[in-house]
Amino acid sequence: MVSIGLSAGAVARIRFAVSPLWETVASVRVLRDPGAHAIHLPWARRHRGLRFERLWSLVPPGPRYVPDYLTPVPPGFAPELEDELALLAATPPEVVAAEGPPVDLPGLVDEIRAYFAVALGPDWPRIRGLLEAEVFARARALAADGVGGLLNDLHAQVSWAGDTLSVLHRWCTAADVPEGGDLVLVPSVFVWPSVLTVFGPAAQLAYPPRGVGALWEAPPPAPAALASVLGRARARLLVELAAPASTSALAERTGLTAGGVSQHLGALRAAGLVRAHRAGRTVLNVRTAVAEALLDSSAGGHTHDGADRRG
Repeated sequence: MVSIGLSAGAVARIRFAVSPLWETVASVRVLRDPGAHAIHLPWARRHRGLRFERLWSLVPPGPRYVPDYLTPVPPGFAPELEDELALLAATPPEVVAAEGPPVDLPGLVDEIRAYFAVALGPDWPRIRGLLEAEVFARARALAADGVGGLLNDLHAQVSWAGDTLSVLHRWCTAADVPEGGDLVLVPSVFVWPSVLTVFGPAAQLAYPPRGVGALWEAPPPAPAALASVLGRARARLLVELAAPASTSALAERTGLTAGGVSQHLGALRAAGLVRAHRAGRTVLNVRTAVAEALLDSSAGGHTHDGADRRG
């Protein structure tokens, strides 16, 4: 158990960040020990032959120490990988020497860039969409339930009481942090099923987002009855919006052009089936209650024919 003390000011500054560098480091842990991360086996099987020497030397399998400097505090809500690599490249040599084995830092930065392009780049729109949807949902929870409700619902290993955030790590020997400073919450698909923490200028807590279990599953087809009314493309978009998603993410997943997706979403918004919300620099589209009822009704119609496709 690690306890992090958070002042009233620190609580007021709690923020979220979507971090490609966090996902990079956490994904290497998955490849080093796929059996401990069964949800990600479809992804791990595709990349089982990958090996990048510097990364592999710094990120061991299992619940073992990973140098903190590999995951600097993300600059802003959704930084690009290059933004985070610039922070990593600026790590003082004495910090690198103190936290892990000797490493050629410029070479490590190049290796991370190459690894991300191969292992995460093709799936990044899908991963990023899930993470952005998580932040959107948590922001709504914060508005409804306050900070205590938000923090106590993040993960079974995380609890909040008084002015202390407690994180249950079975193998962690880190000391408590009475004055933890600010707190950055980092949803990360590859940290599943546990959580990870880093302490520095700000405490970072990486936790698995809701919906991660379906990340590698293909979405169900749009109900035929709904497609006959809305058209296949618009019905498909409603199915894809089981979690909030950006226009670019929807285009990536459906094969439609971004312009085509934008036009269809405009029609769906005009019909009261989709709403748009801004999350940082990203605009997320979300189904309305009317759309949910339409999908449920259409799927229910399939049930009478013995062909329920909801899965």
